[in-house]
Amino acid sequence: MGTAPLFLPVPTSPNVVITAALAVYVGAKRSVKPDPPEESMSKQDAMRFPLVGSVMLFGLFLCFKFLPKDLVNAVLAIYFVVLGAAALTATFYPFLCKLTPNALRSWKYEWKEFKVPLLMSQPEDITVDVPGVAVGICSVGFCVWYYVEKHWIANNVLGLAFSIQGIEFLSLGSVQIGCILLVGLFFYDIFWVFCTPVMVSVAKSFEAPIKLLFPRFDEAAVALAKPFSMLGLGDIVIPGIFVALVLRYDAHHAYRTGYFYSAYFGYILGLGTTILVMLVFNAAQPALLYIVPSVLGCVGVHAWIRGEFGHVFHYSEAVVEADANEDTAKKAQ
Repeated sequence: MGTAPLFLPVPTSPNVVITAALAVYVGAKRSVKPDPPEESMSKQDAMRFPLVGSVMLFGLFLCFKFLPKDLVNAVLAIYFVVLGAAALTATFYPFLCKLTPNALRSWKYEWKEFKVPLLMSQPEDITVDVPGVAVGICSVGFCVWYYVEKHWIANNVLGLAFSIQGIEFLSLGSVQIGCILLVGLFFYDIFWVFCTPVMVSVAKSFEAPIKLLFPRFDEAAVALAKPFSMLGLGDIVIPGIFVALVLRYDAHHAYRTGYFYSAYFGYILGLGTTILVMLVFNAAQPALLYIVPSVLGCVGVHAWIRGEFGHVFHYSEAVVEADANEDTAKKAQ
């Protein structure tokens, strides 16, 4: 949907909601794996996140204010091109792997202690195969096209890849930590959008795939020379990792609880409300102002109706992993 306006004049508002909702759905589904995530966010990390985000946001604002905008964007673009190639490769590798004949898939090359300076703190052993090489080459070529042309389609493809990978691999660890993070960023979003011009200024100046661009076809957009509506990746990834956590809760209970549907509906409802308010008041809105209460409210009401509010609120993937290890130890005895 994010590239549909290339072929059809898709209404902007439905395009925003459908594209973001699909990214959350795909990322959440891909986050469900046999083993719990190896690393997850701590309560301290969740409480510090709004502060760290504020420092980074204000730092970018100062960079764009006192340094040449083209220079800042050029440096950041190189960084995001490298990350984008990795994100695209990881996103499309599973699909290409299924289409590759077994004879080609069996060839593998092991790269011992591979490390990218500034991007990787510790070296890792990398296994390379034919599907990985093929999708990697295509990803690099695609990112070069983005760097040269800065086309909105390339921007959206990279942004969606970042979103899906973020939702798939970032783990909150527990519902409590998820609530702390969402509530903290709820106030963060309100402050930086309503109380200062910082976030809107950075979003308009930052020419990198940290936001999705949606072409506008209305007369007002043409008259004001605003051809695109924007949606920040944070408005997809942050609630998306909570929706993914709720889906893994459902998976742990053999999908009998259905909380994922409540969280997913809450996300769509919150994002839709954001767009509606934005259209009514014709002003930028902090999406998390509407998404956070909607997601937490839908899940909370659902859990309260089922009489499982406490159980859901205290759910932790670390406890699940500990129980699984204990069961394995008992079977081994």
